[in-house]
Amino acid sequence: MWFVIFAEDHENSLEGRKQARPAHLERLKALQNDGRLLVAGPCPAIAELDPGVLGFTGSVVIAEFETQEEAEQWAKDDPYWQAGVYKKTTVKPFNTVLPN
Repeated sequence: MWFVIFAEDHENSLEGRKQARPAHLERLKALQNDGRLLVAGPCPAIAELDPGVLGFTGSVVIAEFETQEEAEQWAKDDPYWQAGVYKKTTVKPFNTVLPN
């Protein structure tokens, strides 16, 4: 089943993001290579592709996992969580309707 993982950043998390980003992307690429990643990306603090020093407020990942528990564990193992970038992560089941 698909799950949406929404993570909220701590304030001033940009430096932590920069440091943990390579490991974070590596895990996402592994999901992509397995055909289990629908979409992933950060939420900029302002409506710009590059928010500069304002950084990001969180991230969204929609990926396929066998169970809710597996999705939650994957989120807890994320390098951004481990580096203290994220302050909260929410995992919910997700049904795709469009595009089909």
